Amino acid sequence: MKIEWAPLEVPLERRRQTFAMAFFILSFMVLSLGSYVLVAALLIYGGLVWRSLMVIYLVYVYANHRRTHSIMDGNGWKINRNNWLFRHYRDYFPVQLIKTADLPPNKNYILASFPHGVLATGISINMGLDISKWLELFPQVRPKVATLDQNFLTPIVRGLLRSWGLVSVSKDALVYLLSKSNDPEHKDNRDGFTSNAVAILVGGAQEALDSHPGKYILTLKNRKGFVKMAIRTGASIVPTFSFGEVDIIDQLANPPNSKVRRFQDFVKRITGISPLIPVGRGIFNYTFGILPNRRRIVQVVGAPIDVVKSDEPDAAYVDTIHKQVIEDLEKMFARYKDLYIPNAKQSKLVIH
Repeated sequence: MKIEWAPLEVPLERRRQTFAMAFFILSFMVLSLGSYVLVAALLIYGGLVWRSLMVIYLVYVYANHRRTHSIMDGNGWKINRNNWLFRHYRDYFPVQLIKTADLPPNKNYILASFPHGVLATGISINMGLDISKWLELFPQVRPKVATLDQNFLTPIVRGLLRSWGLVSVSKDALVYLLSKSNDPEHKDNRDGFTSNAVAILVGGAQEALDSHPGKYILTLKNRKGFVKMAIRTGASIVPTFSFGEVDIIDQLANPPNSKVRRFQDFVKRITGISPLIPVGRGIFNYTFGILPNRRRIVQVVGAPIDVVKSDEPDAAYVDTIHKQVIEDLEKMFARYKDLYIPNAKQSKLVIH
């Protein structure tokens, strides 16, 4: 295999972007694993003081999560969601955000987000790490990204996730956020924002398993929980599609019924997490590594689908709204793929 090395003469700005991308991804990977190692080491090898502090901290994490679902109200500290590192991380790909309709701040929203891809990079940057563009396009609407509930029991990392606007995808957390008052005078809206927009990666771990460059395979036909949640809370559903999300990084070949896929399905059933093996680039080469490639991602935010609020969603009504979400996604893909996907004629939308 011939290795394609990165050239020595690269513009300084591109080097900064590559540094930001590599630093963020690698440091987060190390922190995710290292936090457990650190806590375990302190509990096993630490003195009485360290052991006591760790026990108190772990009890606090568990109790706080049970009581508040680890939700940070408002947008948090601005410096955590709009800074030099995350702006360069955005520009590395680059990641863009396209508005097709207004999101009035007098209601709350579920952003039904597709595709998941390997890293869910587009939605994470636009609505989590660097929200400057979002706030420009959708003023007074707080962006939130829902992720697995167990992530908020991870020591140390949970604090970072909360500071970036990530929230639990659990039923209780979503009801709390989507039932918030939109009254400007309400005490929860003293920050000048009156609406919450929660992005849910509906396809989740299953959709991530199907992510390969050029293949837009969505897991949606049997995913109706987000529709029921919208009806129960009265939140509007906003279909959103991240073109290019699947192209930034590949994964080890895992066709259905292969040994790799069977192992991944087994782990996913137990943990809810897909054990993906990324295939990308390195810091100094373009041939192999676990880092994403420099490919454009364009997140298109569709028009809101209003629902009639009901504590007991009718099955037929759920199916009607669900069908509309699918139709809107199909129209969005057909309308914008030629603008935002290379070799668009060869790209097809498959919905499972």
